[in-house]
Amino acid sequence: MDVEETPLPGIGLRHDFSTRSGRRLGVVSRHDGRRDLVIYDAEDPDASRESITLTPEEGDVLSELLGAPHIVEKLADLSRAFAGLVGEQLEITAGSPYANRTLGDTQARTRTGASIVAVVRDHEVLASPRPDFQFHPGDVVVVVGTPENTAAVAQLLRTG
Repeated sequence: MDVEETPLPGIGLRHDFSTRSGRRLGVVSRHDGRRDLVIYDAEDPDASRESITLTPEEGDVLSELLGAPHIVEKLADLSRAFAGLVGEQLEITAGSPYANRTLGDTQARTRTGASIVAVVRDHEVLASPRPDFQFHPGDVVVVVGTPENTAAVAQLLRTG
């Protein structure tokens, strides 16, 4: 079954899929932990027929009822496939030599082997920043690599 993932800047992620009978369903996962269960109109699959907002606890209960153990098993398989990789969140402080400079200036990938895959600014996720992306103090940089690689990026962002 194909699941479409759509980033919703400033909100979270939306996952949509079609049932075998042709109905489209979706889940919006918000940054604050709430989930919206979305049922799309049968006549217009781009239009929402109904949306039900769930608290984090209600989302947990629904996932248990729908088979969370099966999902956890799939995530475990995925974890094994990417064994050794970690994701770190590193803040650009006002004292960082890269505050108000570009991602390209860091040469992080070349110098450390880790990848900067996103930046969180003002609760908005900016995915796949380009080399000309300018860091601001307070930005949170999302780095993926080995523990050693990500530690090297942390050092790089602190001291240059």
